[in-house]
Amino acid sequence: MRTHYKMAGDVETQFKVGAAIHPQILTLDLWFFCVAAPAVLFAGISKGGFGSGAAFAAASILALVIEPGMALGVMLPLLMLIDASSLRPYWRQWSLPDTKLLLIGGLPGVVAGALLYQVASADLFRLLIGGVSLGFVLWRLALGSGLIGFANSRMPDWAGLFWGAIAGFTTFVSHAGGPPASMFLLSRGLSKTQFQATTVLLFWILNIIKFFPYAALGMFTAQTFLANLVLAPFALLGTWLGVRAHHLVPERAFFALTYVLLSLTGTKLIWDGLM
Repeated sequence: MRTHYKMAGDVETQFKVGAAIHPQILTLDLWFFCVAAPAVLFAGISKGGFGSGAAFAAASILALVIEPGMALGVMLPLLMLIDASSLRPYWRQWSLPDTKLLLIGGLPGVVAGALLYQVASADLFRLLIGGVSLGFVLWRLALGSGLIGFANSRMPDWAGLFWGAIAGFTTFVSHAGGPPASMFLLSRGLSKTQFQATTVLLFWILNIIKFFPYAALGMFTAQTFLANLVLAPFALLGTWLGVRAHHLVPERAFFALTYVLLSLTGTKLIWDGLM
C-alpha cells in the first residue's frame, strides 16, 4: 500500500521544497515506516556523532514517499529530539565563540528562509551549497597533500557570520545547514569533540527557532505528530549509536569521515538541484 495525499480542494499540486504548504493527509502505512525508520536512524547517528553533515538526507529520503514539505515537518521535531539527547554527552565541550558567530549569522538566515520559503525555489541554493561543499573538501585535500602550500589557516570571524547566514537559510528550507556550518568549523582548528559539540549546540538553538515559523506555515499536523511518536525511538537509538561511534573513532579518522559525509552531502544537494 502506497503513501498518498489529499490536496486541499482535491486539486493536485506539484510540490517541492520551497513551495507553499497546503493542507494534506498523510497515510502512515507500512511502506512509509519502512522508509522513514532507517532514515531517522541515520539522522540520529549523523547528528549524534558526526557533526550533522549528512543528517539532512533523512528529509530527502522521506520526500521519496511523502510530499517534501510534509517531510520537513515530520523531521523537525525528531531533529529537535536528537539535538536535546545529544546535549548532555557534549555539554560545555563546544567552542562558544564559534557557536556565537554562526548563530548571529544564522538568525537572519532563518528569517530570510521563512520570508522567502513560499515564493523562492531552493534549487539554486542546493547547487551553490553543494558546489562549495565539494570545492571545500577538494581544497582541504589539496592542502593536506601539499599540492598547494599557501595558508592552511582558520577562517576569520566575519566568515562565521557569512556561513552562519547560509546555514540558517538552508537549514530552514531543507534541514541542510550542516555543510555550510562544517565548512567554517573545520577551518577553526577544533578537536573532533569540540567540532561535534559546537554543531549540536548550534542546531539545537536554530531548530527551536525554526519550530515557530514551521508551525505558522502549517507544516505540523495530527498525522506528523503521530509519525513523530512512532519514529522517536529510532531517533533516540540513532543518537546513542552516534555518540558511541564518536568516542570510538580516532580523531584523524573522524575528520576523514566528516569530509566523506560533506562530499556525499554536497553531491546529493547538486543532484537534487539539477533534478
